[in-house]
Amino acid sequence: MSDWIEVAAVDEFPAGTSRVVDVDGAIVAVFNLDGEYYAIEDICTHDGGELASGDREGEEIVCPRHGARFNIRTGEVTAPPAYEAVATFPVRVHAGKIQVRDDRWD
Repeated sequence: MSDWIEVAAVDEFPAGTSRVVDVDGAIVAVFNLDGEYYAIEDICTHDGGELASGDREGEEIVCPRHGARFNIRTGEVTAPPAYEAVATFPVRVHAGKIQVRDDRWD
C-alpha cells in the first residue's frame, strides 16, 4: 500500500489550478475543480505524452500533443485519438493538506 503524498496546503492550491507530483514513481496531475480535488496519471493513453500542460475546458484536459480529451473527474476519454481512460487516484484533505496516493497495486 502506498503512502499519502502531500500535494499542497489547501490555501496554496486555488480553484482552477493544478500540480504535478511523483507518487511512488507514477507522475500524477492533481486538479482543483471548484474546490474539489481530482488526480489522474499525467500520461496520455494515446502516445504517452504528458497531459498537465494541456488546456483545460471545464472538467476536461486536452492533450497538448494530439488533442485527445479526458474527463478530469473520471479519467474517461471524451474525444479521440485516445480510446483508453487514464488512471485516477484517490485524493483527500488531511490536516489542511491535499494528499494523493497510488492505490492501484493495493
